[in-house]
Amino acid sequence: MDERVREHAEVLVDWSARVEAGDDVVVSVAEAAHELGVAVAEALGERGATVTTLYGSDELSRAYLKGAEAGVDGNGDGDDDNGDGAAADNAVPTFDDDPAVDRAIFEAADVYLRIGGGRNTTATADVSSETRQAYAKARKGVREARMDTDWVSTVHPTRSLAQQAGMAYEEYQDFVYDAVLRDWEALADEMAQMKAVLDAGEEVRIVTERDDAPDTDVTMSIAGRTAVNSAASVAYDSHNLPSGEVFTAPYDTEGEAFFDVPMTIDATRVRDVRLVFEAGEVVDFSAETGEEALASVLDTDAGARRLGELGIGMNRGIDRFTDSILFDEKMGDTVHMAVGRAYDACLPDGESGNDSAVHVDMISDVSERSRMEVDGEVVQRNGTFRWEAGFEE
Repeated sequence: MDERVREHAEVLVDWSARVEAGDDVVVSVAEAAHELGVAVAEALGERGATVTTLYGSDELSRAYLKGAEAGVDGNGDGDDDNGDGAAADNAVPTFDDDPAVDRAIFEAADVYLRIGGGRNTTATADVSSETRQAYAKARKGVREARMDTDWVSTVHPTRSLAQQAGMAYEEYQDFVYDAVLRDWEALADEMAQMKAVLDAGEEVRIVTERDDAPDTDVTMSIAGRTAVNSAASVAYDSHNLPSGEVFTAPYDTEGEAFFDVPMTIDATRVRDVRLVFEAGEVVDFSAETGEEALASVLDTDAGARRLGELGIGMNRGIDRFTDSILFDEKMGDTVHMAVGRAYDACLPDGESGNDSAVHVDMISDVSERSRMEVDGEVVQRNGTFRWEAGFEE
């Protein structure tokens, strides 16, 4: 076993999840992530935790959802009979909206570790958007129970992810471990400066200018919110490894935003997204490619047309886009905004933020001809923060 796999497991268990003796830990392991799963199980055993293992397979999920479509399709084949993109005329399955067994697993858990790394990054591409929406809505209770644990998501470098990133497998392994095996305490100290700015602020404005694409000029309120210093540890209300972002829960968004970083939504490549906000809600949108997938997300529920997150990427150890939101949204010189669910960690006690069955991030490169203002003061210009060398007033 590559020694870096064991180091990854140790960072996940000790720094990220802060697992202690006696903790009940649920570990979901993807098809091609077996090696990291083994290293994590060994580390959990050494620390005296109790482990329940789940098989996190996208191919298994596809089989279930396609079977559910076939079960309500009069032809029994789940095919698109009308050519309209749906599985079949009115053939949207109904799922149990309170799956008690799944919910009970997470309600009993102290920690949930998700180890991604499937064999096919588009395994569910032929499942209809209507079916995916219905399934997401039905599992809202399970999702909430899972998020009430000390949960952390990471990924094992696989050949499918390397291919999606356009990299050789060995090159991708180096990329992942460079992003994961970091001095997280030092990065946390650096990001604390951005958190302090957002915590003290009331309004954020982001402006970008481009010759070959729409400009961005969007404002949002952050008054009363608490920013999260996402330093890859539950101790920082951070739940991804790698991480390296500062995020908050905006509201009352106005203006237009353009996202030029390609992404995959529901197994569909989406590129060059434009969102127009009025009174906090998306009132118009477009995408150069994947517009139907974007529309499906925005139509999920009322909260899917409002922002749940503004994030600022600060992990300069991530040096390229890989079509993986786990890495791309953390990259330095980027900002991202997510439509859908807001995270409770950003909200005052007793206040409910934006509620939705989805949380979908979209990313903008802000390395050139851009600025971010907080209460009218420029805190980042062309990707450089005001406390960094080279910042231009």
